[in-house]
Amino acid sequence: MDPVIIVGAGPVGLALALALARHSVPTVVLDEGPGKDEQRLARTTVLREDTAAFVERLVGHSFGDAESGARWASWRSLRRKQVMRELTFDDESPSPLHLPQHVLTGALREAIAGERLVEIAAESKLVSLEQEASGLTAHTRAPKDTWWRGSYLVGCDGSRSTVRKLLDIRFPGRTAVERHAVAALRTELPWAGEALLHRMPPWRGGGAEVTGRPLAGGVWRLDWLLPPRGELVTPDALVLRIRETLAGWCGGSTPPYELLDTGVHTVHHRLARRWRVGRAFLAGDAAHLLGALGTQGLDEGLRDADNLAWKLALAWHHGPHDPLLDSYQAERRAGVATRLRAADQSLPVLRGGGGLRSYVPGAARGHDALLTDGHVGRGPLGAPSSYADSPLAPAPSESQVAVGTETGAPVADVQVTAPDGSFAQLRERLGFGHLLVVLVAPGTVVWERRHWVTAGIMPRLAAAVTALPHPAELLVAESYPGAAAHTVLLVRPDGHLVTALSGVRPAELYAAAEAAVGGAGAAAREGADQASGDEKDGDQKGRREGDSAQRGLAVRPGSAVQTGGQGSSAGVARPGK
Repeated sequence: MDPVIIVGAGPVGLALALALARHSVPTVVLDEGPGKDEQRLARTTVLREDTAAFVERLVGHSFGDAESGARWASWRSLRRKQVMRELTFDDESPSPLHLPQHVLTGALREAIAGERLVEIAAESKLVSLEQEASGLTAHTRAPKDTWWRGSYLVGCDGSRSTVRKLLDIRFPGRTAVERHAVAALRTELPWAGEALLHRMPPWRGGGAEVTGRPLAGGVWRLDWLLPPRGELVTPDALVLRIRETLAGWCGGSTPPYELLDTGVHTVHHRLARRWRVGRAFLAGDAAHLLGALGTQGLDEGLRDADNLAWKLALAWHHGPHDPLLDSYQAERRAGVATRLRAADQSLPVLRGGGGLRSYVPGAARGHDALLTDGHVGRGPLGAPSSYADSPLAPAPSESQVAVGTETGAPVADVQVTAPDGSFAQLRERLGFGHLLVVLVAPGTVVWERRHWVTAGIMPRLAAAVTALPHPAELLVAESYPGAAAHTVLLVRPDGHLVTALSGVRPAELYAAAEAAVGGAGAAAREGADQASGDEKDGDQKGRREGDSAQRGLAVRPGSAVQTGGQGSSAGVARPGK
């Protein structure tokens, strides 16, 4: 079958390619650039717990110890000279991950370099796209005309997405919601390793708000809130802001500093009307723009990739299944829309424009709490989306019980034991395309596996898992937040909770698993059964002839039909070879 075409080689496109490779799906990444990323320390990203775990799982290592990545010890909110809010991060409440975007992209590219199922085509600008029932064709230019044949296509090509324009999808929203002057510099501040938000700083020219977020190696990123529409920030004005801010934080005198990078960051809020047209999808900035009040657009883009990868893989391996593919837009667009709505409703309150002021009656602590939520990934501004209203959600059952994770929300990262006796974190078992069934069984850590794997409800649960309509892995957890003993959790391949059941309920577990994959598992199994029946009916010859004809027309994964210069004939070739 033809590969999945990914347009755009930013973090979202590269992460999607790696995630699909883990599902044994080949991809071609069309990179309009030269295949290298500009190193900008003033362009950083903050990843929350779930998205940091996602990319670390893809690249195979932690960014916490990377040269340019940093996890914060705490978060501090100040208003004038008063500390309004302080959070300390630990294992129970992990810190966000702050790193330069080029470090993230570089790690993804390095992982792709050793991945045979991913091919990156540099300097390939998309100019046209054609779809039909069996697949699609993408036409690129530079350095030569190339036609790429694909099974599906995902536009991860940024805010000015060519894919979105070719699909004629509207992209309404608001322009220049916020503007920030940004500087990356190396210096020593009184709060080593601590991120801070300072509102209305008490020094001359302090402005309305300044944020300081540490990186590795003594580097800090500082952001000053600017009027949404104002004059250009001159180099002299920015240097003055830096000196005044550092002096204000360091007792009146400016400490030595090395200015590494500067920029102006403008935040727009936009949301594409549709995220799927036939076999083509949008993800990342091509589908949405957000970022006011500390929220992170790349966070949501990586969640797009995590959500779409396993669904595309299921359709790629077992045939198109519209309910499952349609759920991508239903889940992700609704989640981003909720985040945008929360930010737009909070902006008048936090920026002094009235609006919802009556609902937050002048309480400075309430305002700082809202901003903190956006920056550290909590509450309506920052918490990961829940898919409780997803079309893939199973019907309520009598055996369903409440646990510490809401249905549809990302699961807690507890330690689990696999049937072979090995220990791992729950999130380490995600991303392989199968469902996870987790039995909460206190005492299993104390006893050897051979004592409990064949005792109690385990044999019955193992049989129920084997009979599910989609492949699933059975895990055992010593405990889970809010869950009683013998609670059974069903988890999607992207880590969202499908349901929690009291005890072993094979019929209800089966129904929930089938709903979680949109019925695709049963459809695929019925197709396999039908194929088996056809073979028994002696129809093998006709099917072999059809398969041979299809193979003759297909372009190999990663290959392209190219045309060269004047008068050249078309042929099948691999670009760059």
